[in-house]
This record gives sequence, C-alpha cells and structure tokens, in this order.
Amino acid sequence: MSGFKVIKKKEARIFFEGKEMCREYVTTDKITFGTSRLFPGEEGAVDPGHSEAHEVFFVVRGKAVMTNENGLFVELEEGDALLVAENVPHKIINISSEITVLSWSCAPKP
Repeated sequence: MSGFKVIKKKEARIFFEGKEMCREYVTTDKITFGTSRLFPGEEGAVDPGHSEAHEVFFVVRGKAVMTNENGLFVELEEGDALLVAENVPHKIINISSEITVLSWSCAPKP
C-alpha cells in the first residue's frame, strides 16, 4: 500500500441534515471528513455534537452563521475556520447570496 487513498466525489456517501447536503468522504476510527452545501437562506438540522470528538469547520465558499442551543452564533466567511468542542449542538445557516460550501472533520472519534 502506498499510504494514499483517493476518494472521488462520486464515491462519497451523501446524506441530508435538514436542507444541508453532506458528503462524507472518509470515516475511520481516528477521523471523519466531509463537506456540506447549503443554498442561499437554507439551514441545516441541529447536529447534536460528538461525545468523543472535536469538530472543525472550514468555509470553502460563501458565508454562514453557526449557532448553538444557547443562542450563541458566529458569522463565518470564506477562509474562516471554527472549532466546535465535544457535545456542543450546532446548526449551519447560509447567509450569503450564493451556495455556501464548508468542509468539516471530527477527531479523534466521529
């Protein structure tokens, strides 16, 4: 084995959280990686958080607001990253006039 594994877009597992279309490219016992896409004005469902993982979001394109159950929100734009601690419920809302794309990963356990 070469140490590399290529996962093509068409091979990613697709699922929806509300109107948020997610593509899960990699899931192992150490990390999960994927992307989320939202059209203008759309929002995803509440993700309950992950009991044994931090989650990182990176805005690839567009602008979004990330909210939590306590009413805290942060505005994110292209090039911004957000670290979400364990067990923190969160939801993504697209606040731009274009499609917003975020990449995300959870580690050490999804």
